[in-house]
Formats: sequence, structure tokens, C-alpha cells
Amino acid sequence: MIENNHRPLLIFPTPVKGSRKKKKPVITETIRHPTPQQQWERLSPKFAQLKQSFINIQSSANGIDPEYVLVVEMINNTKVKDFADLVRRIDGLEWLGEIEIDDISPDECFYDTSNQEGNLKDRLYFTSTNCAALNAMLSLWDNYRKNPSMRFDTGLTPFRDVFVFLRDIRKWDIRDRLNETGIIESWQYDLQDEYLAQQPKRFEIELWFRQNPDIRQQNATQIRALISDLGGSIISETVIEEIAYHALLAELPANQIQTFMTNEQYQNVQLFKCESVMFFRPVGQIVGDINPQGETEELNNIDFPPPNEQTPIVALFDGMPLENHQLLSNRLITDDPDNFAQNYIATARIHGTAMASLIIHGDLNNPNQPISRKIYVRPIMKPIPSSRNGYKEVIPEDCLLVDLIHRAVKRLFDGENQEPAVAPQIKIINLSIGDENRIFIYSISPLAKLLDWLSEKYKVLFIVSAGNYEEDIELTQAVNSLNDNDREKLVIQSIYQNSRHHRLLSPAETINSITVGAVHSDNAQIQVLGNRINPFVHILPSTISRLGYGYRKSIKPDIIFSGGRQLYNKPFSDNDNKISISGIITAPGNKTAASNNANATAYTRGTSNATALMSHYASICYDNLQQILQEQTEDLSAYEIPLLKAMLVHSSSWHDIEEHIASALGNDIDNKQKKGFIRRWAGYGIADIERVLNCTAQRATVLGFGSLNDGEAHIFKLPLPPALISNIEKRRLTITLAYLSPISPKTQKYRIAKLWFEAKDSDNSKTNKPTIAGNRQECCSGTDGRHTVQNGTIQHEIFEGANAIPFMDGDSIAIKVNCRKEVGEIEQPIAYGLIVSLEVAENVDIPIYDEIRTRIMQPVLIQPNLFE
Repeated sequence: MIENNHRPLLIFPTPVKGSRKKKKPVITETIRHPTPQQQWERLSPKFAQLKQSFINIQSSANGIDPEYVLVVEMINNTKVKDFADLVRRIDGLEWLGEIEIDDISPDECFYDTSNQEGNLKDRLYFTSTNCAALNAMLSLWDNYRKNPSMRFDTGLTPFRDVFVFLRDIRKWDIRDRLNETGIIESWQYDLQDEYLAQQPKRFEIELWFRQNPDIRQQNATQIRALISDLGGSIISETVIEEIAYHALLAELPANQIQTFMTNEQYQNVQLFKCESVMFFRPVGQIVGDINPQGETEELNNIDFPPPNEQTPIVALFDGMPLENHQLLSNRLITDDPDNFAQNYIATARIHGTAMASLIIHGDLNNPNQPISRKIYVRPIMKPIPSSRNGYKEVIPEDCLLVDLIHRAVKRLFDGENQEPAVAPQIKIINLSIGDENRIFIYSISPLAKLLDWLSEKYKVLFIVSAGNYEEDIELTQAVNSLNDNDREKLVIQSIYQNSRHHRLLSPAETINSITVGAVHSDNAQIQVLGNRINPFVHILPSTISRLGYGYRKSIKPDIIFSGGRQLYNKPFSDNDNKISISGIITAPGNKTAASNNANATAYTRGTSNATALMSHYASICYDNLQQILQEQTEDLSAYEIPLLKAMLVHSSSWHDIEEHIASALGNDIDNKQKKGFIRRWAGYGIADIERVLNCTAQRATVLGFGSLNDGEAHIFKLPLPPALISNIEKRRLTITLAYLSPISPKTQKYRIAKLWFEAKDSDNSKTNKPTIAGNRQECCSGTDGRHTVQNGTIQHEIFEGANAIPFMDGDSIAIKVNCRKEVGEIEQPIAYGLIVSLEVAENVDIPIYDEIRTRIMQPVLIQPNLFE
């Protein structure tokens, strides 16, 4: 008789200390670049333009020397390692930041000789320069042109490689400040709305961050004067040095905006030409139209137990919930220091009500016990009128979102206005919003930087939504002529072909947070489809869930979770090939508290829902983790968040997603591209939290933790169950590592610390995988997968195999956790959480858990040369 009763999680013994093996990389330069003479012919006109532009700039009235931002664009290569250091060696140059771009098309000047059709990596370096500094660089350039083998002054020799790989050099200009920031589109949209067109326009002016406070003040003063000249005003100013952020919230009269937009007159406005400005951006985050369609359902009388713990560990930053709703009453601790709730009408409290309901109760389609604690609620949105849709919930336009979130988090942990911290015990912050005007492409957003810094500073886990894509989906055939399976394939193909439009919304690219996408699934009962159609037959990522990767091709979203089935409207014409989102609030979807009736429920869908549900399970995981850690003799609070982060991801799997997507994309797309698409849409896969909370007779899950500094390593040992000796039963090994990294906000590497694990057989150190477990699967499979899963702060790998592997009782799998600095210095050891599971199918009579548990209590030996 096979036993499947739950068993507690296990804990690894204290790991053995090791050292990260430092291998000198073998560098083979394969980038073809122009000759010095060709570079001179290409770039001399650009240097001449730069010099002439300085001649044309007149010193300002207050005597400040004119400066502008120089964009140095270089093909990424192995020789130019630290351009920032070079910049600091020339007086008058100030390092402002860098961006890496990985999809530059090759041309006759630059291409990879090993793959002439392959895209190149490119870096944009930003530096503030004055006339003397530019002349110094021009002098170097001129001397190099005359003698490419010249001797540079000490420390400046790497400029030779800069000139070799220089692709472009130019000023940062008005196009950069306005294009692709959403500001022009936002103004155009508002001018089409009768109400919004008459309102003054508020917007964000993000300045280049300057290290010198006096220069920052001078730049802000200049902007204030330019805004005043246009009849506007500055509402607020925000400086956060830790993320290199300096921004102003500005307001201009509606008639000025109308003038700017007439024949693109903004091209001639001095404000938009200001050299100290990096970007102009719209403010106010639209969450959803407050115009629900359909009927709500009356809530049956359910006798939920009250919270048994008053101290919240989950914070919800969102719209104002309906506090007196039957499902929310006495379960919220609302903190509204900005008085956002004033005039927040009940029927407008849609988003916050739904999110609070999901965090507390989960999906009401599957009635479970609510979480044992109250949740902390901080309203960060307000409803605003719109003649087009009635109301919208938005971030108020009298504050900057980065500043608002910064103040809200500091209030939790540090307090404000001489008041103490209001909820320093918070461990999880739910942020189910995304900036529709800031799609992640290459440059990480200030809000994502803020979350990364705050999470590491306060040891708190942000759970963030990937964002929704709610535009029509265009298919290659008429919709009404398709059967369900064919329609599913064409929808997948359409999303693949248009994936660049489905990119993540800020701050989903954050590296320290967990980003959640949505699965097209729920347990709602559909009574009548009516004019609606279901785009998918199978369980797949939602059509509205946005796609990664994250920063530097890290896995994003990290996981996907139930976000409700999003139905679409059937076209009226039989020849129409587009489907549009159905917005009604009847089933299917996730069932939540409704805002327009304190005793009713409604159905909603999207990545916001999936994020709130993950916060629900994060609360449950945290309480379970506390029970485990409290049994230990030492204080392990430093490892709570890394372990919690690992727990939420550890059960993730693609299941049948790969099979269905690969089939839909067909043979014209190679497997590498298919895998990459799935990683961007599904991340590490669908989370199944129940699997990580307990073990079974056939599955053992073991927790490990520790702290590492640069060059250090820890080695854990997972005993192999003797019952698997020469056994051909299919087995699965899952390893998840999670941590929080400090950040370097001005550098392209950004992540200061990199932690990663290696897993090998104790008796065969030459393999790069544990042979007992077989091959890498899903997200980590292939060369791309093995490297991609190490690009963020969560590494999740799955191995599967069924070969009969001989080994001895006492053998084990050795898992080595390594640490190295990537940029700057690691000031404090980096805490990490490690979770390892070994399992066979639950219908197989092999006592995996008992055999591992018995052996993990015994002392084990680590071969010192295993990872050398």
C-alpha cells in the first residue's frame, strides 16, 4: 500500500564552505570592425557636428558653462571593460549611465565573423560633457587617426579600443526626450476627450542624475524658469540618490499643450531642448475603466473564521477597497495618510476591492479558509472622471509614482514626519499595477530600480504583475470559420508574431521582485457563452499576459498563475479576422468581492488577479516557513525572504504548455526560438504552491540557506535513496535558488552580486549535471536555458531521467552555491535560500522521503575537489 500522507519539509545540515573556482575565460574576438581610416571617414563628420554644436551654444545668463549629454554607441566587445573608468579620467566628463542593446542588425562595418547574419550587442554610454572635455576627446581621436599605434597617456590606452568599436557618437536630443516615452501619445489621447482636453496637463520631467547636489539644483532651477515662462508650475521635486533618480512633476495649461501639438510645434520649444532633461513622461496610471458590464452575484452566507493574528505581513498598494464588504469587513488595516479615500465613491472601488478579496480569500470559485492575518492597505490611486468611460482609477496626478511608492514603503519601515514605523513587520508587498506608458525594452525603469533597492534594503518581497495586453488579436483567417483547436493555434501564432507589442509593463522588469503573469484558467462554471468565444482549448498562458524577458534577458515573468479565462467577442461579420476582449463581469474568471454591492461577487481576469493570488499563497508559505524556522536554535530571520521567494517558484513547471505552443508554431520556427518564446510568456511555468508546502512518501523537499561574499561558496549534499539504485523509474530533481542583490543603478551590469548553483554527482565531477536525475527540462534546457536562468536572482532548474544509474548507499548529489561580484563591491554577505526536491511518481512504491530523511540526519563528507 503506497502512502501519500503529507510529511514535513526537511532542512539541510550546515553546508561545507568552499571557494568559487576562478576560471580565466578564453576570449575569442570574432567581431569584424572598420579599419582606423574607415572609422575616420565614418565618424569625422559626427565629431565635427559635435564641435559646431558647442560653438552654437551660448553661456547661460547665470554664467554656468554650457554642457550637454553625449551618447557614445559602441559594439559590445570584450576589450572595453569599463568605459565609466575612462570617462572619469578626463576632466569635464561625468558618467551618467549605460544601456545594453542585444538586437543590432549587422552591416558592412560591424558583423560577427562566426555568424554574419546574427544580431550584435551594442552599448550606449551616457556622459555629461563640456567644451574642454569634448576637445580633449577630439584631440585623442585626431592623434589616433594620424597614428593608430600611438602611445596614449597612462590610463587612457583603452580609448584605442573605444575608437575601433565606436558605432556612433551624438548628442542626446529632443527625439530621445519625447519619442517612445508615451508623452506625445498621451497628449493626443487627452485632446480627443472633451473633459480631459480642457484640463491642465501634468507630466514628469526626469533629469539626468548628477552626483553634485549644486548641479542638480542648478538644473532644477533652469527647468522651473522654463516652465514658468510657459505659464506653468512645478508641483514637486523628487531626488532619490540610491537609484540615481531626479525628477520634477510639472503642470502646463491646456492651451499650451494644444499649441505644442499643432503641427508638432513642440519641436521648437526650448523646454524640450533643455540639455539637463533625460525624458518627458506622462503621469497617472490607468488601471481599468470603471464601467462594469453584467450582473454581480449575491454572496451566499459563508461563515469564515475571523483573523486569528492581527499583525499583517502582506501590504496591498492599490486602489481603495470597499471596506464594509462582507468578505473584507474587519480584515483590512487601512492607512491613508494622503487622504486618497476622500470622494472615492463606492462603485469606483473596483480594483482595490478585487485585489484585497483575492489576497485574503483566494479565488472564491474554490472556497478555502481565508489567510490567518489581516492585510495592510495603502491607497495609491484615485478615481477620475472621463467623458468617455465615466471614471478611471489612476495614480493621482499631483504626485510622482516613484515618490509615492518610496514614501509608502519608508512609512512602513522607518515612519515619516517624526512618527514611528507603521508596519515594520510587513514581508510581502502586492503591486498589481503597471505603467502602460512605460513598456520595458532595454532600459530598466526608475520604479523597477526603486523596488530592487527597497527590497534589498528592507528585506521585503514585492510581488508585481507583468501587465495586461488588451488590444484586439488579428488572426490570419476569418474567425467564425475556425474550430476551437484551429483558433487556438492561430491565436498563439498571432501573439508570437506580434510579441514585441506584448512586452512587460514597468516595473515588471525588477530583478529582486517576483513578477507574475496570468494563466488562462479558473474553476468558474460558464452558463452561457452568448456572443463570446474562448480563445484556448488547453491550459496556456493568458492571451492578455504580457511577455518578458526581463533586464539582461533574465526570466520574466518569473511564474504564471491563474488569472481567469479571458473570453473574446465573436465578430459580427463572417469575414472578420479580429477578436476583441469581452469586458463583462460574469463567469468565467476569478471570483472576487464586487465593489457595487457589499454582499455580492463578480468575475475579473488578468495579471493583477494572478499577482494577488500569489500574495495570498505567499502569506500561507510564510506562516509555514515560520513554523519550520522556529524549530531551529539560531535566528534565521535573514533567510526568510530568500526562502519565501524560492518557495513561490519551486513548484513551477511548464506541464503541457511547451507541447501545445510548439505544435501551434509548427516546423517553420526552430526549437530554440520556440523555447525562447515560451520562456518569455510562461517564465518558469505555472506555480503549484501545494506541492512545496509538504512532502509525500515519494517526494522529499529539503531547504538550505546561508550567506556568501565575493569568491565564496557553500556545498550542500542531497543523499541518494538506495531504492533508486539501478532503478528505471522516472525521477525528477528540482533545484531553486533565490536571493536579493544590491544594485548599481548607473551601470549596465546593474546587479552587484551574482549567486548561482551547480549540481553534480559525488563520484563524477566531470559532468555538469547530476546523472541520477537525467537531462535538464523546460526553461533550463539547452545552452540558452542553462545561462538564461542565471541572469536574474532566481535560478530554477528541473532534471528528469529514467536510466538505471548504479551507485552506492551513501552517495549523494552535491549542490554548490557560488557568489561573485559583478560590479562594485559586495558590502554585506548575500543571504540566499535553496530548495531541492527529489521525487518519483506518486503511484510508485519507492520510499524517497524516508530514505532521504534518514540519511540527511547523518554526517556527510564532501569531496573537496568535486567542483574544481
